[in-house]
Amino acid sequence: MKNKFYDYIVQLQDKITAKLEEVDGSAVFKEDLWKRAEGGGGRTRVIENGAVFEKGGVNISAVHGALPESMQNYFGVKDADFFACGLSLVIHPKNPMVPTVHANWRYFEMYDKQGNVVDQWFGGGQDLTPYYLFDEDAKHFHTVCKNACDKHDPSFYPTYKKRCDQYFWNSHRNEARGVGGLFYDYLKTTEKMSIEDWYNFEIEVGNSFLEAYVPIVERRKELPYTQEQRDWQEIRRGRYVEFNLVHDKGTLFGLKTNGRIESILMSLPPHVQWRYDHHPEKGSEEERLIKVLAQPKEWA
Repeated sequence: MKNKFYDYIVQLQDKITAKLEEVDGSAVFKEDLWKRAEGGGGRTRVIENGAVFEKGGVNISAVHGALPESMQNYFGVKDADFFACGLSLVIHPKNPMVPTVHANWRYFEMYDKQGNVVDQWFGGGQDLTPYYLFDEDAKHFHTVCKNACDKHDPSFYPTYKKRCDQYFWNSHRNEARGVGGLFYDYLKTTEKMSIEDWYNFEIEVGNSFLEAYVPIVERRKELPYTQEQRDWQEIRRGRYVEFNLVHDKGTLFGLKTNGRIESILMSLPPHVQWRYDHHPEKGSEEERLIKVLAQPKEWA
């Protein structure tokens, strides 16, 4: 399974970066191959200063070795080895009318000292973070997510949509990071779902990503914007940074497993503002976004 899924994320990275380069029309992804001293490595691809995308990364990694003590405590195991691979992406467009997007698809195995697989699971999802809220964009993104889920189980979309709203919640701000999407973790073998079934679901979601995001970019990338709207985008990006550094499990896992810092922090935007006690004007589009983020909506 680990080889099968790794082969999948390799080709998915190629597919996504090629399409995003086409959409940008100017910049290309730079590739950076790296190795982890304890075992494994990855292929980082970053795009910067494009016509459409100010900064973005589409990274794959496959790491293995002894599970660090901090993670052994987290999982409640001793002397375990692990293998983890996945694709993680974050795209920060230049135009504030185009939303930021994040996605991640990952697979994890844990072994005893004899090398036997004692646990295995899939995790992942995709979510949208707009700076100006176009309802039809949020509906489109969620509809694609729902369609991918419904092919496997009609209960998946409402379950994983709710988990996304709960996970991407900036509790210290009492607001959502964005308008959500899907989030799931620890998808293990059950009576209803084999690990092969979960693999098929995982790649269904992965294959839906470009359909979910690219039409939104195409609709919004040429819209005019003001410096004030750009400032708002950078203020909201600050909340994005706060979530990733304070709450995000993937960031924390990477840091605790001696991951590659440049790849882990690739998700951070290049230009951000933190203004003291900032509040948008009453009745503005900026305030409308804030109200939606305070109370997650049903979009599909």
